Amino acid sequence: MAQITQLDDGVAPARDAGATLTRPLTGRRALVTGAASGIGAATARLLAAQGAYVIVADRDGDGAAALAQEIGGEPWTVDLLQTGGLEDLTLDVDILVNNAGIQTVSPIHEFDPADFRRIHTLMLEAPFLLIRAVLPGMYSRGFGRVINLSSIHGLRASPFKSAYVSAKHGLEGLSKVTALEGGPHGVTSNCVNPGYVRTPLVENQIADQARLHGISEDDVLSTIMLTESAIKRMVEPAEVAGLVCWLASDTAGMVTGSSYVMDGGWSAR
Repeated sequence: MAQITQLDDGVAPARDAGATLTRPLTGRRALVTGAASGIGAATARLLAAQGAYVIVADRDGDGAAALAQEIGGEPWTVDLLQTGGLEDLTLDVDILVNNAGIQTVSPIHEFDPADFRRIHTLMLEAPFLLIRAVLPGMYSRGFGRVINLSSIHGLRASPFKSAYVSAKHGLEGLSKVTALEGGPHGVTSNCVNPGYVRTPLVENQIADQARLHGISEDDVLSTIMLTESAIKRMVEPAEVAGLVCWLASDTAGMVTGSSYVMDGGWSAR
């Protein structure tokens, strides 16, 4: 619990009208989960570059500490699967980015119930508890940004991903409810919905996809992952981070309850 109470010790720089022209998030405090690598790391770096004081949350304590040192932020070593420690948590941040995620690829009739519960715990229950922890402070300041890293699978389904798809669909609903409740208090809530992003989470599932579909690993990218996309490449983490940072800005103050798709045209079909 010492790691949790530490979050209130960091002091974000005061907002300055001139500085916000070039660093629009100056004076804001941000918390990014799953921030030691992939989308989370790209987002933490860009938030910091735009002036925010960033809390780098990850179960990889060394990775979180290294990135926090790099960007002048603060590490928080936390296992979000241990939700009991989150139930009485209070977090004083202006921006919450729920990014942490895992994946298991398996047919429903073979899906391990423990894996199903683990995915829902990390990707739906933990975001609920973190949102619950940040809203009182956001309400008192009259400003807040809740940004949920969903997926195209929050809007579409694919076989063999029952836990991931259902968790992301649930996150979409949670985000919309947060938008409706937070609106009168100056708090927005939105989802970012990328297709396949070039991250370890995606790269690590290629072998499973090949086995389940009966194809080679080399064919997974072209015939499974990108078959529906008009743009035949993966999304880059920095591209996702750019959209997250815009949603965190003052400019996006009237954007809430929305889902922003970055799927290369997949959902246009």
